[in-house]
Amino acid sequence: MNPESLAAAAAILLAAYFIRGITGFGSGLIAVPLLALFMPLQFVVPLVLLLDFTASLVLGGLHFKRVRWDEVGILIPFSVVGVAFGTGLLVSLPQAPMLIVLALSVLVFALRSLLNLHGEKPVSRLWAIPAALTGGTVGGLFGTGGPPYVIYLAHRIRDKGESRATLSALFFIEGLTRIVSFLIVGLLLTPGVWSAYAVALPLVLAALYLGGRAHVGLAPAQMTRLVGLLLLVSGISLLVKAGTA
Repeated sequence: MNPESLAAAAAILLAAYFIRGITGFGSGLIAVPLLALFMPLQFVVPLVLLLDFTASLVLGGLHFKRVRWDEVGILIPFSVVGVAFGTGLLVSLPQAPMLIVLALSVLVFALRSLLNLHGEKPVSRLWAIPAALTGGTVGGLFGTGGPPYVIYLAHRIRDKGESRATLSALFFIEGLTRIVSFLIVGLLLTPGVWSAYAVALPLVLAALYLGGRAHVGLAPAQMTRLVGLLLLVSGISLLVKAGTA
């Protein structure tokens, strides 16, 4: 990679994991689409998986007592099924169609965030099944499976601290499943992925620390709009890239 690409990748990771430090999610949604503009998805997705797994360990470990394990337990079995399916698609599909699907998924979540389309009523736990299947599949395919989990848990957990801790614990367990799945198909056996992970890790840890400090001071609505704006730009950029792929 040239110096300009390295600087861009560093800035993307700092922004993505700063937001992850504040909200407990969003790093993959921001990092994967933007890094995919100048890196292949089959490299970006495993790299972000390793970084997200580390972030989940850090954030979940720091807030272990606030995790809602009853919610995590019902999501994980269906998530594992989705991860296996999504990983199979990642190694078999061509890049251009995957970029289009990723872009449209990101744009839907961006508009949802910008328009503040959030219901207030609690939902049945039966909704955990489609949420986990969709989240696992999209996570295995793009490393950005957070939105279905976030939408579901937003209707189940009202406390901001509990929600952040529960998402981190969920992403840690789901990330472990994806690591096993990626090892089986060979996506994590590329030396370049581990080298990039080692280089990026200090940036990610610093961004998580700063995001954790800012977590108390920012209103949820402000961060939701910021995430939505970043995702909107990411989604449009991906559609442009898909058209030239």
